[in-house]
Amino acid sequence: MAHVANWKKEYVDDIVKSIMEKPVIGLVNIHGIPAKQMQSMRGNIRDKMYLKGSKNTLIKLALEKATELGKENLDSLISKIDGQCAIVSTDLNPFKLSKQFEATLTPTPAKGGETAPDDILVKKGETQFKPGPMVSEFQRAGLPAAIEKGKIVIKKNTVLVKKGDIISSEVAGALTKLEIFPMTVGLDLRAAWEGGTMFDSDSLKVDEEQIFSQLKLAAVQALNLAVYAGYPTGKTIVPLVQKAFNQAVSLAVSTGYTTPDTIPLLLAKAQGQMMALATLLDPEALDQDIQGLLSSTQIAASVVTAAETPQETADEEEEEEEEEVSEDEAAEGLGALFG
Repeated sequence: MAHVANWKKEYVDDIVKSIMEKPVIGLVNIHGIPAKQMQSMRGNIRDKMYLKGSKNTLIKLALEKATELGKENLDSLISKIDGQCAIVSTDLNPFKLSKQFEATLTPTPAKGGETAPDDILVKKGETQFKPGPMVSEFQRAGLPAAIEKGKIVIKKNTVLVKKGDIISSEVAGALTKLEIFPMTVGLDLRAAWEGGTMFDSDSLKVDEEQIFSQLKLAAVQALNLAVYAGYPTGKTIVPLVQKAFNQAVSLAVSTGYTTPDTIPLLLAKAQGQMMALATLLDPEALDQDIQGLLSSTQIAASVVTAAETPQETADEEEEEEEEEVSEDEAAEGLGALFG
């Protein structure tokens, strides 16, 4: 049986202790983070979580031991161990933990030999470089570079490296000169565990604005449904009372029931009915006051109609002329028939 150094046992026990004390455990990729930047990141998160970097074999042992001690399904994180990793334990829920680590990610130049995390696109257009050896350097990297008006230009949009392909040193140099930084450095959360469930990194990336928008829409729709159904709550009681009041006033007006609230509406309704009746009578049968009201109403209506639909009025006149011609032609036809 192979001998295991005491310091390794103590190191694993220390990780297991931190895991058992916190409800959320995460696996973090720390590859490529400079030591100085890593120290700064540790300082920023120290009061929120415990972060421990280690060899992958020791992290695996710690996850297996913690699973045996009662952290159900924690060993599912083992499948996410790849490259240089660290273990994190915290009281933050997995989504807040992911958001915390996203804030540490910063773009960084490629050095060559890295795997492209996404398609690397170089857009066409003028660069800041004057004619010189840089043209050949860009062309060797695979860019359609040329000289126009005293500047080096990229002739067309070019996907220089596809997602998952290796970035060569020539491409890395060209990208750096063009200030395109395809890599990111920071604490990259691979997966998180909580209550027996593992969440991978993709499931933890949430569009907060979209979620808030959906929640607002759901709240408005729920309020409308509750008011429509007459379901009283602290939020619906005011619109329900307002709805009931409006319905009561409408019913009172339709039945002619007089109250301080309905009298102005009943008078307005009576005047409207009076004016509608006046338009059907001979103007000579109306007194001067009614004639004046009727005349001013008709003038106002004609002004609004002329302002809103001048083209429709012209079209109607043309249609009337066409109808008149059609009637004359019909009369001539009848005369010829009986002549």
